[in-house]
Amino acid sequence: MSTPQTQFDALVQAYHALLYRYALWLCGNAAQSEDLVQETFLRAWKSLHRLREPAAAKAWLLTILRREFLRGTRRRCVVTRSLDTLDANHTALMDTRPALVDELSDRSRLHTALLRLPLEQREPLLLQILGGYRCEEIAAELGVSSGAIMTRLSRARLRLRQLLADEHDIGTNPATDKGVV
Repeated sequence: MSTPQTQFDALVQAYHALLYRYALWLCGNAAQSEDLVQETFLRAWKSLHRLREPAAAKAWLLTILRREFLRGTRRRCVVTRSLDTLDANHTALMDTRPALVDELSDRSRLHTALLRLPLEQREPLLLQILGGYRCEEIAAELGVSSGAIMTRLSRARLRLRQLLADEHDIGTNPATDKGVV
């Protein structure tokens, strides 16, 4: 029989990385994402007795994180993250590896575009991509129908493609930056 501390330690070990990635995509700021994850685990510790089925731990923790984010952490989260936040190690790597610069630039563009999606579209997309959830699971998590989730996912992907295409067009055609066609 496991103790609550052992059970909690196992949850932290198994889900910290997933929760952090999800929080980072929601917030866009590493420090605030870590705070959100810590608050999530604090609430989980206080409510550990409510977790009856260990197989439901992932969904339970993501629900806590989501509610914490919606409860007020969102106000503190920075909506964008610039390349200035990269630490010195990343900067040094960028100078010596052009392919890494391109990859980091692509990730930054994707991250910025995702943050520009309405939360109603971004959240199911992140649950699907980062959490590995199916439409039915996302629907249950968010309290809406599967059809609504499929619509939100479709719209999110379409909008994401538009945002990335618009950004690419602006970045490759200086005339469009000035409004000149």
